[in-house]
Amino acid sequence: MSRQVVKASAPGRINLIGEHIDYNDGWVLPFAIKYRTYVEIARRSDPIISIESQEQDQKIEIPLTEIGPEKRRNDWSDYVAGTIWSLGVDTLLGENDQGGENGLDIKIRSEVPLGAGLSSSAALECAVALALNQLFSLKLSLIELARLTQRAENLYVGVPTGIMDQSISLMAHQGSALLIDCLDLSTRHIPFDLERAGLELLIIDTNVHHHLTDGGYGERRRDCEMALAQLGFSSMRQLDINQLELFKNSLSNTFYIRLRHVLSEISRVHQSVDALKAGDFKRVGQLIYQSHSSLRDDYQVSSPELDLAVELAIAEGALGARMVGGGFGGSAIALIDIEKIQGLKSKIESNFAENNFIAPRFFTSKPSRGAALEI
Repeated sequence: MSRQVVKASAPGRINLIGEHIDYNDGWVLPFAIKYRTYVEIARRSDPIISIESQEQDQKIEIPLTEIGPEKRRNDWSDYVAGTIWSLGVDTLLGENDQGGENGLDIKIRSEVPLGAGLSSSAALECAVALALNQLFSLKLSLIELARLTQRAENLYVGVPTGIMDQSISLMAHQGSALLIDCLDLSTRHIPFDLERAGLELLIIDTNVHHHLTDGGYGERRRDCEMALAQLGFSSMRQLDINQLELFKNSLSNTFYIRLRHVLSEISRVHQSVDALKAGDFKRVGQLIYQSHSSLRDDYQVSSPELDLAVELAIAEGALGARMVGGGFGGSAIALIDIEKIQGLKSKIESNFAENNFIAPRFFTSKPSRGAALEI
């Protein structure tokens, strides 16, 4: 009898605005991109988790008894093993020692560029989670899957990310950005029709590959937590940008500017939603550029490559541009008229070469669908 093979896919994402906000109990406004990660999962008769990646050109076999946060391998396979662990599938397989089929064969193929800040890790986690949910009839909701895949990344992989990447990868709708309340994961789909406005969102991958495990990301998160604790608050929801000014002298400058970024960015998210509803892309662009300035100066997570890409985009007539993702490398976005894209690409390529930067890559994407089972 042929064994059941479950196929699933999940997209990477771009966050239009709301950076470093998901772990700060705020609102974010991402959308799914067209680039996806595909997985095929089937059960096997021995207690081995076999993980094969086309992009890594590697096959890793992990004994079932070696699945656990304390046994992480510190490589790409941890995102898969962590999802298996977080969903409790390793326990289910371990309980099935009499009837066999206590292992898994997992095959992975991904279109999401690695290290570009487009959330290739969440796409992998969510594709695996959706397939496991189907294969083992776990009946978990999308919100539950989002929380469990975040748990995998936090506790197994060891990266203190928020909930945004997994949420948008699982819950996206084509043609819309997704306003996510990161406190309760309630969502609203916000129409985001660039084509009708004659615009495109150009993704500029600086090819400076960031690693969220390097420490800068976790340091920013700790800064926010410590600053809030110093003021006697437990959540950013208890504070707003006007109140922050009253506490300015009670905080170190570092803590003050970290909180100023978060609170001003939350405000920019809500203003962007209003602007999108009104079809005011000029205002959306202004808010996107303000976001970059805040990330560069207050949160200090930009890089020379990202700053150059953003400033060139503005000089070439983009309505707005900013770095996206965790920072310290990765990608920027530019909201720009379609006919100006080629000129901007050429300008960025030549300026990067003049500065001895790595040659950039470019992508475009309209808002796309979320995770899905594949026939």
